[in-house]
Amino acid sequence: MSASTSARPSYAAVLRIPHVRRTFAAALVGRLSYGMVSLAVLLSVSQATGSYAVAGTVMALFGALSVLLSPLRASLIDRYGPRRVLPPLAFGYAGLLTALAVATWRPGADALLVGAVAVAAGAFPPPLGPTMRAVWSELVEDPRLIQRAFGLDGVAEELLFVSGPLLVGAVVRWAPPSAAVALSALLVAAGTLLFVSSPGTARLPYRRDPQPRKAGGRRRASRGLAQPVLVAAATGLATGAFDLMAVAFVEQRHSSTSVVTWVFAALSGGSAVGGLVYGAVRWRSTARLRLALLAVGLGLTLAAAGLVPGIASFAVAAACAGLFIAPSLTTAYLVADEAAGPGFRTRAGAWVNTAVNAGGSAGSAVAGALVGRLPLTVCFMVSGAAAVVAGMMAMARPRDTQGVRAGSDSDAAATHGAS
Repeated sequence: MSASTSARPSYAAVLRIPHVRRTFAAALVGRLSYGMVSLAVLLSVSQATGSYAVAGTVMALFGALSVLLSPLRASLIDRYGPRRVLPPLAFGYAGLLTALAVATWRPGADALLVGAVAVAAGAFPPPLGPTMRAVWSELVEDPRLIQRAFGLDGVAEELLFVSGPLLVGAVVRWAPPSAAVALSALLVAAGTLLFVSSPGTARLPYRRDPQPRKAGGRRRASRGLAQPVLVAAATGLATGAFDLMAVAFVEQRHSSTSVVTWVFAALSGGSAVGGLVYGAVRWRSTARLRLALLAVGLGLTLAAAGLVPGIASFAVAAACAGLFIAPSLTTAYLVADEAAGPGFRTRAGAWVNTAVNAGGSAGSAVAGALVGRLPLTVCFMVSGAAAVVAGMMAMARPRDTQGVRAGSDSDAAATHGAS
């Protein structure tokens, strides 16, 4: 009996599986770069060019190219394997970030040059998150542990995007913001090399033959991916809108805008707690039903957040909404992974990740258009309604059982009550 099948289903059992700690730690080192890079690039470009408008434009283009090309980069992993694809992407990305750090080290940088380098870097970020989630499915043989693994990954990612800006803040106290860009380049290069050298990464299957998947398989995979991509996009939209609306809420209460950081911390903290609790429970319902219900729960709590009277209660409401975020995304990745099957999992995870990021950008844009034109309470309800509608649509979709691993929590857990 393998270590994974003999272990009691827990987070500790996941970490005891051979090669998991080394592989996961390496992936987290590289992914910490992504928690840092947005703020680091924004600060370095704005300081070097003296223009927030230039910095905002550069960041928008950098982010758009990174998100739009994510499924393509992930498809290369599925086709050629992580050891052949990730190092060239990582070195290209790290090299361009290093060039950007050099170009923005001192004030007076040429805006066109800085923009060109930053936008080019957006084409190369290695898909470490989607690849790691695909690796989880190969390392974790026990179907009782796969939900714990995905939950652990989701919570860790949440914490990376909280600690990344804090690390940037620590760097810029002693060095120019460009130093944080250079550190981000170092982290992604080192983390990727450690990740691909791990024996765990070598277990990820890839399609050695160039033949595409049969038409019937593509249709089944597309149907299976529609639900998690829809819910992920709605989750991104709702949370992206919440960020801007939270600032407006605090300003309307005549509080210092610095208070909003506590609201964001409450949202992230709630998400981390929710992810840990959710991953530890053996659920009776299927993953697809849980995904729909989580989206509805997120939408209702976000809508209710706009009705609270004060800052303290608003922070509590944010924490309650956060309880649904990591579980929603964890389940979306799990459902996508099951629908895709071996050889296509990296790309499936990338589509979910793309949906979250695209939804977040759309949410910020929608909130920017609505705040100031409608009462803030209505804005919260509109953003929450997006998640509720997505959840209802996902609930109405017939379950696609193709590609679901036998005995996984999404099916086998239906025979067990929540523990």
